[in-house]
Amino acid sequence: MAGWQPGSYFCSYSSDRIRELAKPKKPKAWENYSSRLEWGNQETIWPLSRSTLTARPTPRIISLAKPKKNFDGNLQRRRLFLHSCGRVSEIWQHPPLTDLAFPSPLILKLAEPKKYQTAYLKQRPRSCPEWPVPTAALTCEASQRVLQLARPKSVHPHFILDRQVETQITDAVRMANAPPRTQCLAQPKIKKNSLCYDQGSPESPIRPVSRSAQQAVASPRTLELAKTKKVSSEYLPARDTEWPVTRAAKHAVATPRIEKLSQPCKRPTANLAQFDPDAFLVKESAKKAVCSSRIQQLAHPIER
Repeated sequence: MAGWQPGSYFCSYSSDRIRELAKPKKPKAWENYSSRLEWGNQETIWPLSRSTLTARPTPRIISLAKPKKNFDGNLQRRRLFLHSCGRVSEIWQHPPLTDLAFPSPLILKLAEPKKYQTAYLKQRPRSCPEWPVPTAALTCEASQRVLQLARPKSVHPHFILDRQVETQITDAVRMANAPPRTQCLAQPKIKKNSLCYDQGSPESPIRPVSRSAQQAVASPRTLELAKTKKVSSEYLPARDTEWPVTRAAKHAVATPRIEKLSQPCKRPTANLAQFDPDAFLVKESAKKAVCSSRIQQLAHPIER
């Protein structure tokens, strides 16, 4: 055939046949399989046929089933680790003498970090913490200004160090023992959480009143402060919900202007306003109107 060369692959199937073979096979045995499926074991999902159970592998399959050989002499010992699902995995374990062995010169050479090339160092941005320093920068002498800026900041002349403790405590005071009276006075005063005194008998007062307080006489200043605050002379109390209407108000007649203002504003409903094209029509006089200075002043927002 045209285009075929020795050693190349040729497929005699058509594209329709390839699409048909690419579709997954529908297992008919699984539709009739009604037994309960238990996960975690080595049982198959559907029962195997008798020919599958009695089949023998070919020499090629046996060759492919063999594990890959390990040619490293230091990893000959293996330790088997059993997973919880029943599968066995092989974990390599190195011999104990491997930690004490010295690396060869080739391993030391390969362990050295890779050096950067000069062209790469020149192309790197200055934001990188490392860049090549020219010889002129290494051998240059600092100017007086650079030496002045390199000096550390001196302490302020008015700076004062922490002062020492003025009171020196003697050893006798440190080793002294407080008497029981001092320990009693050093204890904090215990107060009750309640703001009222405990009431005993019903005849007793809420809190005890001393005899001197009962016989005390208030001074003129105390009497003056005890007076209640007077209401302002311009104070008007709240009116009642009902008050008498005067005779003139009952016989009053509303003017035509008041009657006109008292009528409610008539507006069409929202449904009719949506279909009215002139509902939001602006008059020509409103377009040519000029705001007064007062309206412009009121239009400014409140500054806060």
